[in-house]
Amino acid sequence: MTQERADPAATEDDPSAADHAPLKNTLYRKVTRCRRRLARGRLLVYRVAVVVAWWAVRALWASCRITHVAGRETAAAAIRDLKSLIPVYWHQHMLFGARALLDLRSAGLKVGFLVSPSVDGTGPAMLVQKVGAHVIRGSSTHTGARALRDYYETIVKQQISPAITPDGPRGPLHEFKPGAIMLSQITGKPILPIAIAHSFKVTFRTWDSFELPLPFSRIAIVYGEPVKVSRAMDAAALAGWQQTMTDRLLDLRRQAEAALEQH
Repeated sequence: MTQERADPAATEDDPSAADHAPLKNTLYRKVTRCRRRLARGRLLVYRVAVVVAWWAVRALWASCRITHVAGRETAAAAIRDLKSLIPVYWHQHMLFGARALLDLRSAGLKVGFLVSPSVDGTGPAMLVQKVGAHVIRGSSTHTGARALRDYYETIVKQQISPAITPDGPRGPLHEFKPGAIMLSQITGKPILPIAIAHSFKVTFRTWDSFELPLPFSRIAIVYGEPVKVSRAMDAAALAGWQQTMTDRLLDLRRQAEAALEQH
C-alpha cells in the first residue's frame, strides 16, 4: 500500500496545508518533487522513530538548564515589527539552535526548517511538525534564481523564518556561505545571528565538530543584533559580508562561553 500524494493545486493555494502534507514541497516544488512512493512498513518505522526522537530531544532539553540568555528582547522586537527574518547559527549547534528559535514563537516567530523533498525526508518532516515548526521541503544543495525566488515567497509572502546553518550542509566548519546574505538582500529582511554554548558536551569528530550537550549541562544562548545587508553589492562586497557575519557569529559564541564561566 502506498502513501497518497498531496494535491499540488490545493497546497499551493493554501500555504498552511503544507504542514499536513508529508511530501509537499514549500521550496523547489516543481523541480524536486519526489516520485518515489513510501511503503506502509517504512512509514510505520518513521512514525515510531519520530516519537522516540522527539521524546529523546525533549528529555535532553528538559535536563539541561538555560542559565544565560542575552539579546532576546531585541530579537523579539524585530520579529514583532518585521514578522519574519533570517535566523542563522552554526551547524554544530543545531540542537539548541532550534530550541532558541522555538522559544521565540511567543513573540510571533513562525519557524521553518529545511527538509529534503525526497522520501528520505519524510521522517525529519514529521519531527519538524512534531515540535510545532513549519516544514520547508527543498534541498540545501540547490542554488540559483529558482531557489532564491522560492525562499522569497516563503519569507515574504508566508512570513516563515527559515532556520539556516550558514556553514552547512557539508562545511567547511565556520565558513559563512553567501545564501543567507543573498536572502537578506532580496527580501529586505535582516539576518538574526544566534550563538550557543554548553558547559558539558561531547564533540563529535565530524566536519562540523557537532556538539551534543550532556544531560544537566548549563546552556547559554546569545541572540545578536539583527543585521540588514546592503541591497546592492558586487562579488567583493559579498565576500566582505561573509567575513563580517563569520566574525559576528564567532564573537557571539565567545560571549556565550564567557557567560557560562561567570555562572
